[in-house]
Amino acid sequence: MNALKKYIAEFIGTFVLVFFACGTAAVVGCSAENGTGYLLTALAFGLVIVAMAYSIGNVSGCHINPAVSIAMLVSGKLSAKDFAGYVIAQFAGSTVGAAVLMAFVGKESGLGANALYDGNILLSLLIEVILTFVFVIAILGVTSKVENGAVAGIVIGLTLTLVHILGISFTGTSVNPARSFGPALFVGGDALMNVWVFIAAPLVGGVLAALVYKFLTSDKAE
Repeated sequence: MNALKKYIAEFIGTFVLVFFACGTAAVVGCSAENGTGYLLTALAFGLVIVAMAYSIGNVSGCHINPAVSIAMLVSGKLSAKDFAGYVIAQFAGSTVGAAVLMAFVGKESGLGANALYDGNILLSLLIEVILTFVFVIAILGVTSKVENGAVAGIVIGLTLTLVHILGISFTGTSVNPARSFGPALFVGGDALMNVWVFIAAPLVGGVLAALVYKFLTSDKAE
């Protein structure tokens, strides 16, 4: 039952992320030329993390992102069973969130779906790996000490805002396979055809962040 509560929390958190943050992108736009909408979208993603961190963080850890969950798995902080449960819940939450969002704004809004940078798969993969690496290594760092608990949600939310401020102009910023899947599923077309980029790259970035952080913090004194 305890595990089920964690999965439900992850479902809720990812639903909120897609509905509010992707919803903001769909409503105000996230074009680099539209400064206000650009910043509002970046802030929306960060603020959702802050809200959810202090809402469900004590239940599931508030991953709401398979890239975070895989980093925790690699770091030995999450079991394989819970990893599977978390990812299923996250993708389900994103799908339902996107479906509800579409009822309000229609799929023509884009639903905050990601897109390739200049149609370039390689550059899109690269930017997403880099953005996810920075986001996840910040999470690993701030959550490594119990005394950081009071501020961890704020730090993580601001870091997500940071990576969006840069990444929106390239790919719309994924750094989260689940967040990308729901909108792409309903928008279809190129968004769905290329969604694998926004699933694969964040997972790679998450694993790299976990491995690098483990290396940097390992006690080499034998």
